[in-house]
This record gives sequence, C-alpha cells and structure tokens, in this order.
Amino acid sequence: RRAQRIAAGATELERRLADLLRDGLAAADRAGYGAWDETAARMIDAQAPGLETRVRELAAIPSSGPGWPARLLEECALTHLLNQGFLHLERLPEKLAATARTRVGLTTPVAELLAAEEAIRDRWLVLGRQDGTDGRLTTRRIWLRGERTHRMALLLSFSAPGQSPELALPTGLVLDADLTYYPAARPLRAAIGTRHGEAPQDPSPVPPPAPGSASEGCDAPPAPEGCDVDTALAAYGAALGEDPWLDGWPVVLADVVPVPGDGGWQLADERSGSALPVDPRCAGRTDLWQLMAISGGGPVTVFGECGHRGFSPITAWDPTPVPLIGAAA
Repeated sequence: RRAQRIAAGATELERRLADLLRDGLAAADRAGYGAWDETAARMIDAQAPGLETRVRELAAIPSSGPGWPARLLEECALTHLLNQGFLHLERLPEKLAATARTRVGLTTPVAELLAAEEAIRDRWLVLGRQDGTDGRLTTRRIWLRGERTHRMALLLSFSAPGQSPELALPTGLVLDADLTYYPAARPLRAAIGTRHGEAPQDPSPVPPPAPGSASEGCDAPPAPEGCDVDTALAAYGAALGEDPWLDGWPVVLADVVPVPGDGGWQLADERSGSALPVDPRCAGRTDLWQLMAISGGGPVTVFGECGHRGFSPITAWDPTPVPLIGAAA
C-alpha cells in the first residue's frame, strides 16, 4: 500500500512540474515557497521522503543567485526522471529499479537486508563523518573504505533534532566488520552486520579501546591512499552513469594544494596539471581556511565528495585525520 501512496505522490508531483513549465520558470521566482510547501506536505502524506526532499530543494533554487533558471530546469528534469522511473519500475533493470525505490524513500528494512544480501568482511577505514538536520531529523553520514576490497561505503544513522544519532564511529579508525550493501545500480549505502572484535594491530601499537566503547574493534590507521584529480572525476563520472540522481561520489585526493581565488577555491594537482573546483556551497565555511592552514601551502591528502558542482572537503590528513570544521569529528 505504501508503494501505491508513493506512486500517487509521484503522479501529483508530475502535475506540479508540468504546471511550472507551462507557466514559465520566471513564475517560480514570484511564487515563493507557499506552493512548494503545499507540494512537500503532499509528499509527506504520500510517505515519500525522497520526493519531499527534492521538492524543498526545488523551492530553494529561485533564491540561490545568478543562473538559477538553468539550475531549476536541471533539477526539474531529474525529478521528472525519478517520478517516471518509479511509476514504471517494471521497465527498468533490477538494480536501477532498486535505486529509484531508494531515491523516493522506499528502503529495505535493515534486518531484511542483512538476511537477504551477501555480507562483505573487511577492515573498514572511517574516512569521515558529517551531521545534518532538516528540522525534523538529524542525519549522520559516515563514509568508510575497505582495506582489502577498496570499496566505498556510506552508513546512515538518524535521530530526533537535538539528539545525537546512535552510530558513532570516530574518523580515522578501522573497524573489522561485515557490511551489507543496499541494492542499487551503484551500491554505496550499507548496514553494519557482525563486528569481529578488535582489528589486527598495525606495526605501530596503539592503546586498546575500552570494552564496550564506540571504538571497540577499531585501531588508528595511516593516511589512506589517494588518487589524482583526473581519476576522481572519472570515478564520479562512472558512478553518475549508473545513478543519474547522484549528487556526489566519495573520493580521497592525494597531494592536492588548496588555492583560494576570486572565482572560488580550487584543489590544484601538480602531477596531472589539473585543478578541481571546490563546491561553491562551501564558500562560506571556515573549514576551507582550516584546510589551507593544514596544508601550509603544500600538498595534502583530503577526503570528500566529488560532484557536478565541485568537491566538498570533509577530512584532511596532517598526517593524522583532521575532521574539518563543519564536518563532525
């Protein structure tokens, strides 16, 4: 029944998008948030949190500065693609259909996922952590990379506003555990299954974690291997080719130099002669100057998300991991 309610919500959202395009994008600037708020409320009633999020993002675009009509049209097209994908799941390949379900907010319960899908055991390095809130939920995102498989993984944890999400893995530690990926065209989100106790120690000993602590089963690793700018862009492009709704893909950049400028920040790569712009949405965040201080004007290893707007830095190594201001420790 929930799938039917989401389908009804997607159909209504399609009508809203058609009205917007018929009236012209200029009308969106004059309309304000009111009409979008009503549409977002309808998506909540339809139990489609993914569609509600997209509606609120659409509502914010007209006030986002120069060039907003092009951005609004782009996001309308992606939302239309998602609506049509969900309304015609039977026409999609199995993994892309799973992606569409997830994007509208129809996810597999964790217990069902762990019982049905294959688990992957590895020593998972915690690359970074970030908390965000939409006023109703606090969402914690934790990124990991497998030491043996080199696969990226994203863990999500939720809580009520003002409360800390339950999952708390410190940045820069290693967890020896089984992870199970949610079905998707480009699997990234995962759930933790069995934890196998303390991971084998690295050559440099570290004090063991306290029994029952959040870091039990973890140890401090060296700085992770990174890639150059061209490889990062290729990784994002490959992921985007499988998931058209992807905002960004996690990558570790090695030996890049943060460079501020009038046109925005860039991460310069002397090896390839390329530079990756920093996402303009990070422009007001002080962590960019923190990153500059860590680098001292020289090359540094940085983890973050690479997307069509640029790179969003989350963690830097100096040589131990330093969560950047604006990202959780």
